[in-house]
Amino acid sequence: MSRHWADIGESTFVAGIWLLYAVHRLFGRWPFRLLLYPVVLYYWLSNRTARQSSLEYLQQLHASDAVFDSQPGHWQSIRHFICFGETLLDKMLASNGRCPADRLRFSGHEPIVAAIEAGRGGLIVTAHMGCLELLQTAATWRAGFPLTVLVHTAHAERFNRIVRRLNPSTRVRLLQVTAFSPAVAMQLAERVAAGEFVAIAGDRVPVHGDRVVHVPFLGRQAPLPTGPYLLAFLIGCPIYQLACLHEGAGYHAKVAVLAE
Repeated sequence: MSRHWADIGESTFVAGIWLLYAVHRLFGRWPFRLLLYPVVLYYWLSNRTARQSSLEYLQQLHASDAVFDSQPGHWQSIRHFICFGETLLDKMLASNGRCPADRLRFSGHEPIVAAIEAGRGGLIVTAHMGCLELLQTAATWRAGFPLTVLVHTAHAERFNRIVRRLNPSTRVRLLQVTAFSPAVAMQLAERVAAGEFVAIAGDRVPVHGDRVVHVPFLGRQAPLPTGPYLLAFLIGCPIYQLACLHEGAGYHAKVAVLAE
């Protein structure tokens, strides 16, 4: 039986992350990459579970959508890890307000802008793709965009402490949630009724409980949580989908209305 994602320990090396961040601040992206590559290679070699998971995902992705020229192997997996390492830097830059605005492009966001102008809130369902911290940065670009991000930090507390230290005055609020209890639902309903937006990841099964639905994903049946949609139904608010994807030297945030 596969382990629950929340039971997998954190591998964050705080001093190493600060060192890489300082190198980027002083010398730029390429010196950062020169230090990142051996770190990523060591992690790839030493973490068998992460390496096998990467290969399984890439091979399943290729079997479903033929995204590579040939069957992905170790080289594609290493590139997968490098991409993740660079995204960690982008998360820190975004949290510290140092990510240039031209690195983030939005599309389909007009309904959210209209809701903000009308003083209405809503629920934003997203996934662990790209750099979601850029959403927090975008919230600071536009006045009147109150945002609460639901997080489960037990598996990444050290990295989240780094992010909070970079920008302790951020207007974006993080709310620790391990289960959708009636008290949590009432708290979120009050925030949405006050015109706030709540962002929640919709790609991880619950830490507690079994409210999931199995849907086709990359040629297999995958369990996805129903909590965000039940919450939106109970609150009676619009629900939006957000996907933040790598695009060139930056990211493309795609927004879509799932339900009014």
